[in-house]
Amino acid sequence: MTEQKPVTQAAAKPVKTMALPDAQTVTEVTHWTDRLFSFRVTRPQSLRFRSGEFVMIGLMGEPDPKTGKQKPLLRAYSIASPSWDEELEFYSIKVQDGPLTSRLQHIQPGDEIILRPKPVGTLVHDALLPGKRIWFFATGTGIAPFASLLRDPQTYEDYDEVIITHTCREAGELTYGAELIQSIKDDELLNELIGAENLAKLRYYPTTTREESAKMGRITDLMRSGEVFEDLGVEPIHPETDRAMVCGNLAFNLEIKELLEGYGLEEGANSDPKQYVVEKAFLD
Repeated sequence: MTEQKPVTQAAAKPVKTMALPDAQTVTEVTHWTDRLFSFRVTRPQSLRFRSGEFVMIGLMGEPDPKTGKQKPLLRAYSIASPSWDEELEFYSIKVQDGPLTSRLQHIQPGDEIILRPKPVGTLVHDALLPGKRIWFFATGTGIAPFASLLRDPQTYEDYDEVIITHTCREAGELTYGAELIQSIKDDELLNELIGAENLAKLRYYPTTTREESAKMGRITDLMRSGEVFEDLGVEPIHPETDRAMVCGNLAFNLEIKELLEGYGLEEGANSDPKQYVVEKAFLD
């Protein structure tokens, strides 16, 4: 497991090469593995969002060889912090030749990033009909919007049981989620805000697909076999009681959509609440 490396010193040389539009300052960076990192930035005073939504963030692109002008290079990032947090947290992969993350992974506290304060997204409570149990299905950095929702009091007010599944290739890639769950249970503020009895509703089900861990297998395979329901001691998903949110790569989203609809769930939206919703999580 790769040791996490929190970064607390301000960088001597900022990432930016010119004044950034919609600039926010990086306050903290943590490298979880050689492929994953998270960071926190200041929050615009005017920004209001619902837990589970995303915003466009980025850096200025390279200067145009002909004109010398720079354009913003932006990507959609789910906000990993809850709507009540004073700062904004993001969780990202590192793609060494990616236009944005090849540079974003080198940010340091004190640097600035671009943040367009117009949150949108489908992974919000308003897009689901009332139910008794909520499932959060995530792969990789798809856990980010659920990191927000798991720290939102409404999640526990709306449901009797909250289950988060997180599937990654290697065990080290589960560290962010594992520490998130532990911090939720240990945080005095959250216990006061949400209540210890409500936080007891939270169930965490991590799995790996390549490296050996306590639980191996793709969550979709474990659902088909019924193993996940046996492990958790719950009934299989049913449209009358269960609601679901999904965030992962395209192949995972399509596969789990088919499974959920096989259970009888229908896909919803902000304007048409149903039993499940899906968000895509692509970064480069």
